[in-house]
Amino acid sequence: EFITKPLFSSKILKMSDRISRKENTKQEGTVGRLRKADFSGYRVLIVEDNELNLEIASEIVGTTGAEVETAANGLEAVRMIADSPEAYYHLIFMDIRMPKMDGYKAAKEIRSLNRGDVRNIPIIAMTANAFADDVTMSRNAGMNDHVVKPLNISRLIGTMEKWLPGKKSVDE
Repeated sequence: EFITKPLFSSKILKMSDRISRKENTKQEGTVGRLRKADFSGYRVLIVEDNELNLEIASEIVGTTGAEVETAANGLEAVRMIADSPEAYYHLIFMDIRMPKMDGYKAAKEIRSLNRGDVRNIPIIAMTANAFADDVTMSRNAGMNDHVVKPLNISRLIGTMEKWLPGKKSVDE
């Protein structure tokens, strides 16, 4: 937005009100989409070493009805997948930079497990790295998609809609 000089309090108040209405409309749309999303019956593994990011992602995904399990690093995620029954997880959100095992290596390890479901489970990079090279590196590691942090609720829900078969938001 732009405001012209001279500045009068009435101009500032009108501008502030207009901006506030735009932001409220945008937030209501996002919250409405989140409320309509229904991914009950799906199990999502969120792999993230930062506790705050993990809490935010878990809360957003959990609000959709999906069952959420978490891992603090790639090594833990690989172990959880290896120890679970086939087709136990339906989607994995994978941070890239983590201790013990990064997301690239974890995705490669998961894809190389000797079981049938790991070739098809969607693994989504969840990272602050948003350059084209980062997307290419995640794809080369066996990841299917790329979500940028800080997380955008609409983008996250859209990604779930894209990769979880047979379930879409209630309004579709």
